[in-house]
Amino acid sequence: MGRASKRFLPRSLFGRLMLIMLVPLLVLNGVALQIFYGSHLDLVSRRLSGAVAGEIGIVIDAMDRWPQHRAWWLREAHQRFDLDMQFRPNAKFVPRRGVNVIGPADDDLRQALAFHLHRRFNMDWTSDPRQVLLHIQLRDGVLDVKAPRKRLDTGTIYLFLSWLVGVAALMFGIAAWFVRRQVRAIGRLARAAEAFGLGEDPGLIKPEGAVEVRRAATAFNRMQERIRRFLAQRTEMLAGVSHDLRTPLTRLRLNLAMLPQHPDIPGMETDLDEMERMIDGYLAFARGERLEQAALVPLAPLLEDLAEGARRAGIAITVFEIPSAELRLRQDAVRRAIANLIDNAGKHAHSVGLSAEISLRAAWILVDDDGPGIPPDQREGVFRPFESGAAGGTGLGLTIARDIIRAHGGDIMLEDSPMGGLRARVRLPLAEK
Repeated sequence: MGRASKRFLPRSLFGRLMLIMLVPLLVLNGVALQIFYGSHLDLVSRRLSGAVAGEIGIVIDAMDRWPQHRAWWLREAHQRFDLDMQFRPNAKFVPRRGVNVIGPADDDLRQALAFHLHRRFNMDWTSDPRQVLLHIQLRDGVLDVKAPRKRLDTGTIYLFLSWLVGVAALMFGIAAWFVRRQVRAIGRLARAAEAFGLGEDPGLIKPEGAVEVRRAATAFNRMQERIRRFLAQRTEMLAGVSHDLRTPLTRLRLNLAMLPQHPDIPGMETDLDEMERMIDGYLAFARGERLEQAALVPLAPLLEDLAEGARRAGIAITVFEIPSAELRLRQDAVRRAIANLIDNAGKHAHSVGLSAEISLRAAWILVDDDGPGIPPDQREGVFRPFESGAAGGTGLGLTIARDIIRAHGGDIMLEDSPMGGLRARVRLPLAEK
C-alpha cells in the first residue's frame, strides 16, 4: 500500500503541502455540500413539490366532482395557485420519456404527482426555461399544466456552489502563495548545497522564509566558510610542501650530474623526472582548485581535444561516436583527470578507445585499452595514494583524478574492457536545464 501510494503522491515539498491543504478543503466542501444539498435542499424540494402536486390534485378532484364548473376551477387555479391550466377534451394521452435535470426537483415532483394524482402524466423540464410543462391524463381528456419553475426549484444551489467553490479557490490560492514563498527558500538552500557539493562557489545565500529555514541558511553559510577556509589551508600547505620539494630534487639532480658515469645513473634520473612531473601536476591541480570556477562545457569537443593531445603524445587512440551533451565542470581539472586515465592506458596497452554514453541524469566517459588489465581484487588499490605496481598511474595520479571527479558529483570505476584490457568508466552529472 505504501509503495503503491507513492506513485500517485506528489514528490515535491510544494506538491505535498498543497495536498495537505487541498484534502481538508475538499472534505470540508463535501461535508457542507452534503449537509445543504443532501439534507436541507432535499427537504425544501420535497415540500415545494408536494405543495404543487397537492394543488393540482385538488383542482383535478374538483373538476371531476363538478364538471359543470370546470372553467371556473381552471381560472381559480391560475389566480390563486399561479398554475396555468388548459383542458383538452377527448385528447389522447401520449406517454413521453422525460429528461432528468440537475438537482432533486424533477425526481421529487415525479414522486409527489404519483402520490397525489394516481394518474398517468408527463413532465417536460427542458422546453421552457421558466416553466415546467405537465400533461396529465383525465377520464375525458388531457390536462396541460404550466407550473412556474420558481415554485419547484429553489435556485440557491447554484449560488451556494459558487460561494463554496469561490471561497475555497481563494483560500487555496492564498495558501499556495504563502507555501511557494517558504518552499522557494528551501529550494534555494538545496540548490546552493548541491552547487557547493559539486565544487562551485554559490556564495552566501540570503536567509529568508520561516525561522527554521533561516537558521538552516545561516548554518549553511557558516559551514561554507569553514570548509572553504579548511580547503584553502590544506591546498596552500600541500602546494607549499610540493614547492619545497623542488630544492632537494634540484640538489639531487646536480649531484647526479657531478657523479662519474654509472649504469644506475640514467634510471635515477628517470625517477627524478617522474617525481618532478608529479610535483608539477599537483601544483597545477592546487592552482586550479583555488582559481577555477565551474562552467557549462560541451562533452564532444572536450573529448576530441583530449584525444588529439594523446595522439601528439604518441598514443594510438580511437574516438568512437560521442553524443552531444553539456556538463557543468571545472574544465581544466576534469581535462587533467581524464588525460591521466588516457596516459595510463597508453603506457600499458597498444591501443586506446575513447567513447561516451548518456543516461537519464549522467554522462559516462569510457576509456578502454587492450592491455593486460588489472585483476578485480586489485582495482580499488590503484586509487590509494602512492600505490605502486603496473597498474599505478603517474603525474596527477589516480587518487587525485578520482577526487576531482567526485568533487563534481561523479566517480571513476574500473572494469573489464570489450577490447580485452581495462575500462575506466567516468560518471559525471548532466547540467540541469
